[in-house]
Amino acid sequence: MISYLEFEKPVAQLETRLADLREAAQGDGVDIASELKKLEGKSADMLAEIYGSLTPWQKTQVARHPMRPHFRDYIEHTFDEFVPLGGDRSYGDDQAILGGFAMLNGRRIVLIGHEKGHDTTSRIKHNFGMGKPEGYRKAIRLMDLAGRFGLPVVTLVDTSGAFPGVEAEERGQAEAIARATEACLALPVPMVATIVGEGGSGGAVALASAERVLMLEHAVYSVISPEGCASILWRTAEKAPDAAEAMRVTAQQLAQLNVIDRIVPEPLGGAHRDVRKAAETLGQAIGEELDMLGAKSPEDLRKMREDRFLTMAS
Repeated sequence: MISYLEFEKPVAQLETRLADLREAAQGDGVDIASELKKLEGKSADMLAEIYGSLTPWQKTQVARHPMRPHFRDYIEHTFDEFVPLGGDRSYGDDQAILGGFAMLNGRRIVLIGHEKGHDTTSRIKHNFGMGKPEGYRKAIRLMDLAGRFGLPVVTLVDTSGAFPGVEAEERGQAEAIARATEACLALPVPMVATIVGEGGSGGAVALASAERVLMLEHAVYSVISPEGCASILWRTAEKAPDAAEAMRVTAQQLAQLNVIDRIVPEPLGGAHRDVRKAAETLGQAIGEELDMLGAKSPEDLRKMREDRFLTMAS
Protein backbone atom coordinates (compact mmCIF):
# COMPACT_ATOMS: atom_id res chain seq x y z
CA MET A 1 0.00 0.00 0.00
CA ILE A 2 1.28 3.43 -0.97
CA SER A 3 0.93 6.22 1.56
CA TYR A 4 -0.24 9.31 -0.32
CA LEU A 5 0.82 12.84 0.50
CA GLU A 6 -1.71 15.68 0.58
CA PHE A 7 -0.84 16.98 -2.88
CA GLU A 8 -1.15 13.47 -4.33
CA LYS A 9 -4.88 13.14 -3.59
CA PRO A 10 -5.97 13.31 -7.27
CA VAL A 11 -3.61 10.43 -8.05
CA ALA A 12 -4.82 8.52 -4.99
CA GLN A 13 -8.42 8.74 -6.18
CA LEU A 14 -7.50 7.52 -9.66
CA GLU A 15 -5.35 4.65 -8.39
CA THR A 16 -8.11 3.60 -5.97
CA ARG A 17 -10.46 3.42 -8.93
CA LEU A 18 -7.91 1.32 -10.81
CA ALA A 19 -7.62 -1.09 -7.91
CA ASP A 20 -11.40 -1.42 -7.71
CA LEU A 21 -11.63 -2.15 -11.43
CA ARG A 22 -8.96 -4.86 -11.23
CA GLU A 23 -10.72 -6.48 -8.31
CA ALA A 24 -14.14 -6.34 -9.99
CA ALA A 25 -12.78 -7.88 -13.19
CA GLN A 26 -11.32 -10.93 -11.44
CA GLY A 27 -13.29 -14.05 -12.29
CA ASP A 28 -15.97 -12.19 -14.28
CA GLY A 29 -14.44 -12.89 -17.66
CA VAL A 30 -14.92 -9.23 -18.55
CA ASP A 31 -12.19 -7.74 -20.71
CA ILE A 32 -11.36 -4.31 -19.34
CA ALA A 33 -7.71 -4.27 -20.43
CA SER A 34 -8.17 -1.24 -22.67
CA GLU A 35 -9.93 0.70 -19.92
CA LEU A 36 -7.24 -0.19 -17.42
CA LYS A 37 -4.49 0.83 -19.82
CA LYS A 38 -6.19 4.15 -20.40
CA LEU A 39 -6.54 4.85 -16.69
CA GLU A 40 -2.95 3.74 -15.97
CA GLY A 41 -1.70 6.17 -18.61
CA LYS A 42 -3.81 8.95 -17.13
CA SER A 43 -2.44 8.18 -13.66
CA ALA A 44 1.17 8.25 -14.90
CA ASP A 45 0.57 11.56 -16.72
CA MET A 46 -1.00 13.07 -13.62
CA LEU A 47 1.87 11.88 -11.45
CA ALA A 48 4.43 13.29 -13.89
CA GLU A 49 2.64 16.64 -13.92
CA ILE A 50 2.48 16.83 -10.13
CA TYR A 51 6.10 15.77 -9.56
CA GLY A 52 7.35 18.02 -12.34
CA SER A 53 6.25 21.13 -10.46
CA LEU A 54 6.75 20.36 -6.77
CA THR A 55 7.40 23.28 -4.46
CA PRO A 56 10.36 23.14 -2.04
CA TRP A 57 7.94 22.36 0.80
CA GLN A 58 6.35 19.53 -1.17
CA LYS A 59 9.80 18.12 -1.92
CA THR A 60 10.52 18.25 1.80
CA GLN A 61 7.42 16.12 2.36
CA VAL A 62 8.58 13.64 -0.28
CA ALA A 63 12.04 13.49 1.31
CA ARG A 64 10.35 12.59 4.61
CA HIS A 65 7.89 10.10 3.10
CA PRO A 66 7.39 7.19 5.55
CA MET A 67 8.03 4.66 2.78
CA ARG A 68 11.11 6.36 1.37
CA PRO A 69 14.11 3.99 1.20
CA HIS A 70 16.70 4.30 3.95
CA PHE A 71 20.20 2.96 4.58
CA ARG A 72 19.16 -0.67 5.06
CA ASP A 73 17.12 -0.62 1.85
CA TYR A 74 20.18 0.52 -0.11
CA ILE A 75 22.27 -2.19 1.54
CA GLU A 76 19.76 -4.72 0.22
CA HIS A 77 19.42 -3.36 -3.32
CA THR A 78 22.59 -1.36 -4.10
CA PHE A 79 25.49 -2.94 -2.23
CA ASP A 80 26.74 -6.49 -1.69
CA GLU A 81 28.55 -8.31 1.11
CA PHE A 82 27.87 -5.67 3.75
CA VAL A 83 29.86 -6.34 6.92
CA PRO A 84 28.68 -4.00 9.71
CA LEU A 85 31.13 -2.60 12.22
CA GLY A 86 29.73 -1.25 15.46
CA GLY A 87 30.79 1.03 18.28
CA ASP A 88 33.14 3.96 18.71
CA ARG A 89 35.45 2.10 21.14
CA SER A 90 34.81 4.85 23.62
CA TYR A 91 31.18 4.91 24.74
CA GLY A 92 28.78 2.72 22.76
CA ASP A 93 27.14 1.83 19.46
CA ASP A 94 24.79 4.43 17.98
CA GLN A 95 22.10 2.81 15.83
CA ALA A 96 21.25 6.09 14.05
CA ILE A 97 24.54 5.94 12.12
CA LEU A 98 25.48 2.59 10.62
CA GLY A 99 28.56 1.57 8.68
CA GLY A 100 30.95 -1.12 7.63
CA PHE A 101 32.59 -2.73 4.61
CA ALA A 102 30.60 -3.38 1.44
CA MET A 103 30.96 -4.12 -2.25
CA LEU A 104 29.68 -1.88 -5.05
CA ASN A 105 29.93 -3.35 -8.55
CA GLY A 106 32.94 -5.44 -7.54
CA ARG A 107 34.68 -2.58 -5.73
CA ARG A 108 35.34 -2.84 -1.98
CA ILE A 109 34.26 0.31 -0.13
CA VAL A 110 33.56 1.64 3.35
CA LEU A 111 29.87 2.50 3.60
CA ILE A 112 28.45 4.87 6.25
CA GLY A 113 24.98 6.34 6.58
CA HIS A 114 21.98 7.37 8.63
CA GLU A 115 19.15 4.92 9.28
CA LYS A 116 15.74 6.30 10.26
CA GLY A 117 13.72 3.09 10.48
CA HIS A 118 10.36 2.23 8.86
CA ASP A 119 7.97 1.60 11.74
CA THR A 120 7.56 2.76 15.32
CA THR A 121 9.84 0.11 16.80
CA SER A 122 12.69 0.58 14.30
CA ARG A 123 12.39 4.37 14.36
CA ILE A 124 12.84 4.39 18.12
CA LYS A 125 15.73 1.94 17.83
CA HIS A 126 17.48 4.14 15.26
CA ASN A 127 16.50 7.39 17.02
CA PHE A 128 14.79 8.63 13.83
CA GLY A 129 18.19 8.93 12.14
CA MET A 130 19.45 11.56 14.58
CA GLY A 131 23.06 10.67 15.37
CA LYS A 132 24.64 10.95 18.79
CA PRO A 133 28.33 11.66 19.50
CA GLU A 134 29.19 7.96 19.54
CA GLY A 135 27.66 7.65 16.06
CA TYR A 136 29.88 10.34 14.60
CA ARG A 137 32.89 8.88 16.41
CA LYS A 138 32.00 5.52 14.88
CA ALA A 139 32.04 7.22 11.46
CA ILE A 140 35.46 8.70 12.24
CA ARG A 141 36.76 5.24 13.15
CA LEU A 142 35.43 3.82 9.87
CA MET A 143 36.97 6.65 7.85
CA ASP A 144 40.28 6.00 9.56
CA LEU A 145 40.04 2.34 8.52
CA ALA A 146 39.21 3.38 4.96
CA GLY A 147 42.30 5.57 4.78
CA ARG A 148 44.46 2.86 6.30
CA PHE A 149 43.36 0.21 3.81
CA GLY A 150 43.00 2.49 0.78
CA LEU A 151 39.24 1.99 0.40
CA PRO A 152 36.91 4.69 -0.97
CA VAL A 153 34.23 6.02 1.36
CA VAL A 154 30.56 6.23 0.38
CA THR A 155 28.06 7.96 2.68
CA LEU A 156 24.26 8.01 2.52
CA VAL A 157 22.92 11.05 4.36
CA ASP A 158 19.36 11.10 5.67
CA THR A 159 18.81 12.97 8.91
CA SER A 160 16.79 15.90 10.17
CA GLY A 161 19.87 16.79 12.22
CA ALA A 162 22.10 15.47 14.97
CA PHE A 163 20.35 14.49 18.20
CA PRO A 164 19.89 17.64 20.35
CA GLY A 165 19.28 15.90 23.69
CA VAL A 166 21.07 16.77 26.92
CA GLU A 167 22.94 13.45 27.00
CA ALA A 168 24.35 14.11 23.53
CA GLU A 169 25.61 17.52 24.62
CA GLU A 170 27.11 15.96 27.74
CA ARG A 171 29.09 13.54 25.58
CA GLY A 172 30.41 16.26 23.25
CA GLN A 173 28.03 16.41 20.30
CA ALA A 174 29.50 19.55 18.73
CA GLU A 175 33.07 18.28 19.07
CA ALA A 176 32.14 14.90 17.53
CA ILE A 177 30.45 16.58 14.55
CA ALA A 178 33.42 18.88 14.02
CA ARG A 179 35.89 16.00 14.14
CA ALA A 180 33.78 13.93 11.74
CA THR A 181 33.75 16.85 9.31
CA GLU A 182 37.52 17.16 9.72
CA ALA A 183 37.94 13.42 9.09
CA CYS A 184 36.02 13.73 5.82
CA LEU A 185 38.17 16.63 4.64
CA ALA A 186 41.42 14.86 5.56
CA LEU A 187 40.65 11.50 3.90
CA PRO A 188 43.44 10.26 1.59
CA VAL A 189 40.93 8.18 -0.40
CA PRO A 190 37.97 9.10 -2.64
CA MET A 191 34.75 10.04 -0.91
CA VAL A 192 31.29 10.28 -2.47
CA ALA A 193 28.39 11.52 -0.35
CA THR A 194 24.73 11.29 -1.35
CA ILE A 195 21.79 13.09 0.25
CA VAL A 196 19.13 10.39 -0.12
CA GLY A 197 16.38 12.00 1.98
CA GLU A 198 16.86 14.87 4.40
CA GLY A 199 20.21 16.54 4.79
CA GLY A 200 19.80 18.50 7.97
CA SER A 201 22.34 20.85 9.55
CA GLY A 202 25.72 19.77 10.93
CA GLY A 203 24.42 16.27 11.43
CA ALA A 204 24.40 15.92 7.64
CA VAL A 205 27.56 17.93 6.88
CA ALA A 206 29.56 15.66 9.19
CA LEU A 207 29.04 12.82 6.69
CA ALA A 208 28.84 14.93 3.53
CA SER A 209 32.09 16.94 3.43
CA ALA A 210 33.23 15.06 0.34
CA GLU A 211 34.80 16.03 -2.95
CA ARG A 212 31.68 14.80 -4.77
CA VAL A 213 28.23 15.40 -3.29
CA LEU A 214 25.18 13.89 -4.96
CA MET A 215 21.48 14.36 -4.20
CA LEU A 216 18.48 12.30 -5.11
CA GLU A 217 16.01 14.25 -7.22
CA HIS A 218 13.49 14.84 -4.43
CA ALA A 219 15.88 15.06 -1.47
CA VAL A 220 16.42 18.27 0.52
CA TYR A 221 19.55 19.75 2.13
CA SER A 222 19.60 22.73 4.48
CA VAL A 223 21.19 24.28 7.55
CA ILE A 224 17.93 23.93 9.53
CA SER A 225 14.52 22.38 8.97
CA PRO A 226 11.89 24.63 7.36
CA GLU A 227 9.83 24.38 10.56
CA GLY A 228 12.82 25.41 12.67
CA CYS A 229 13.60 28.35 10.40
CA ALA A 230 9.96 29.46 10.43
CA SER A 231 9.82 29.26 14.22
CA ILE A 232 12.85 31.54 14.48
CA LEU A 233 11.86 34.09 11.82
CA TRP A 234 8.06 34.17 12.15
CA ARG A 235 7.54 32.55 15.58
CA THR A 236 5.31 29.92 13.99
CA ALA A 237 5.99 26.63 12.23
CA GLU A 238 3.01 27.30 9.94
CA LYS A 239 5.34 29.41 7.81
CA ALA A 240 7.45 26.34 6.98
CA PRO A 241 6.48 26.39 3.26
CA ASP A 242 7.73 30.00 3.01
CA ALA A 243 10.92 29.08 4.83
CA ALA A 244 11.57 26.13 2.50
CA GLU A 245 11.16 28.44 -0.50
CA ALA A 246 13.52 31.06 0.93
CA MET A 247 16.22 28.59 2.01
CA ARG A 248 16.49 26.94 -1.44
CA VAL A 249 16.57 23.41 -0.08
CA THR A 250 15.96 21.36 -3.24
CA ALA A 251 18.51 19.48 -5.30
CA GLN A 252 17.76 21.62 -8.35
CA GLN A 253 18.33 24.87 -6.46
CA LEU A 254 21.48 23.61 -4.75
CA ALA A 255 22.95 22.42 -8.05
CA GLN A 256 22.54 25.96 -9.39
CA LEU A 257 24.40 27.25 -6.34
CA ASN A 258 27.18 24.63 -6.82
CA VAL A 259 26.55 23.25 -3.34
CA ILE A 260 26.08 19.78 -4.86
CA ASP A 261 27.64 18.21 -7.94
CA ARG A 262 25.03 15.88 -9.37
CA ILE A 263 21.32 15.14 -9.19
CA VAL A 264 20.38 11.45 -9.28
CA PRO A 265 16.96 10.92 -10.89
CA GLU A 266 14.24 9.06 -9.00
CA PRO A 267 11.47 6.84 -10.36
CA LEU A 268 8.27 8.65 -11.32
CA GLY A 269 6.49 9.64 -8.13
CA GLY A 270 9.56 9.38 -5.90
CA ALA A 271 12.01 6.71 -4.74
CA HIS A 272 9.37 5.14 -2.47
CA ARG A 273 7.32 4.02 -5.49
CA ASP A 274 10.12 1.82 -6.87
CA VAL A 275 12.81 1.23 -4.28
CA ARG A 276 14.76 -1.27 -6.37
CA LYS A 277 14.98 1.04 -9.39
CA ALA A 278 15.96 4.01 -7.20
CA ALA A 279 18.68 1.93 -5.54
CA GLU A 280 20.06 0.66 -8.85
CA THR A 281 20.18 4.19 -10.31
CA LEU A 282 21.99 5.47 -7.24
CA GLY A 283 24.49 2.62 -7.34
CA GLN A 284 25.30 3.35 -10.97
CA ALA A 285 25.80 7.06 -10.24
CA ILE A 286 28.09 6.40 -7.26
CA GLY A 287 30.10 3.88 -9.31
CA GLU A 288 30.64 6.44 -12.06
CA GLU A 289 31.83 9.02 -9.54
CA LEU A 290 34.27 6.56 -7.96
CA ASP A 291 35.61 5.63 -11.41
CA MET A 292 36.28 9.31 -12.05
CA LEU A 293 38.04 9.80 -8.70
CA GLY A 294 40.01 6.57 -8.71
CA ALA A 295 43.15 7.88 -10.39
CA LYS A 296 43.48 11.00 -8.23
CA SER A 297 46.20 11.30 -5.58
CA PRO A 298 45.43 12.00 -1.90
CA GLU A 299 46.67 15.55 -2.42
CA ASP A 300 44.33 16.08 -5.37
CA LEU A 301 41.36 14.72 -3.43
CA ARG A 302 42.00 16.98 -0.44
CA LYS A 303 42.43 19.95 -2.79
CA MET A 304 39.07 19.18 -4.42
CA ARG A 305 37.37 19.25 -1.02
CA GLU A 306 39.18 22.42 -0.01
CA ASP A 307 38.25 24.16 -3.25
CA ARG A 308 34.57 23.27 -3.11
CA PHE A 309 34.10 24.67 0.40
CA LEU A 310 36.26 27.76 -0.14
CA THR A 311 34.26 28.48 -3.30
CA MET A 312 31.02 28.35 -1.30
CA ALA A 313 32.44 30.72 1.29
CA SER A 314 33.63 33.31 -1.24
